[in-house]
Amino acid sequence: MSLHYKPALFSPFSTLIAAESTRHGGVSPAPFESLNLGINTADDAENVDENRRRFFSSVGASTCQFASSHQIHGTEILYATEAGRFEGYDALITNKPGLLIGVTVADCVPILIYDQHQQAVAAIHAGWRGTVEGIVTKTLAAMQQQFGTQAEHCYAYVGTCIDDCAFEVGPDVADQFASAFKRLDKDSEKSFVDLKAANAHLLTDFGIPATQIAISPFSTVLNNDTYFSYRAEHGQTGRMLAVIGLKP
Repeated sequence: MSLHYKPALFSPFSTLIAAESTRHGGVSPAPFESLNLGINTADDAENVDENRRRFFSSVGASTCQFASSHQIHGTEILYATEAGRFEGYDALITNKPGLLIGVTVADCVPILIYDQHQQAVAAIHAGWRGTVEGIVTKTLAAMQQQFGTQAEHCYAYVGTCIDDCAFEVGPDVADQFASAFKRLDKDSEKSFVDLKAANAHLLTDFGIPATQIAISPFSTVLNNDTYFSYRAEHGQTGRMLAVIGLKP
């Protein structure tokens, strides 16, 4: 089984690295088996370091530096210019070749954006809070301000996350989503939210052509044998990385 999934949307771009990890090919024992890339887990740090080495090698990023953040389900965006693990950002943007940026997920939505014209990228972590608060829109606006990004030049991937069949929420959360992105199960009277569709709508609403957007066909819950799911595994699980960057 592969250590990563590369969205076909990005395959025409030879200068780009873009991928999300799976749970396969690592060294971590249960309940983190096996490719746990999450630093903030109870897994041994040595395991995570080795798993990250394997993942970066598999996506062709062995010589790249890496920038990420301890995420807080907010909407702060970091313009990353150097490697490091920063604090309090749920999205990173950069135009520095050789600097990979990434977000950690295990049910939340990773969104990767590539501005082909300005040669800039973004990695976004969107849970339900970030989705409601428009972190995708805010990140694109930050790219526009920082790099001169125009929507028509962008390609975006909405990554593997918890799907609407499994993302049951209470009325307090459901009420914050437009009717197009939620459904009420008549039998159970429970609400379910479609985070993929909600974030894809933010991308098209900003002006990115629908033909330049791809949505992961996978689910962290339905495909739990391949992806980590915090909810399905009751919090005792690993984390995936979704990364993007320009080759050195």
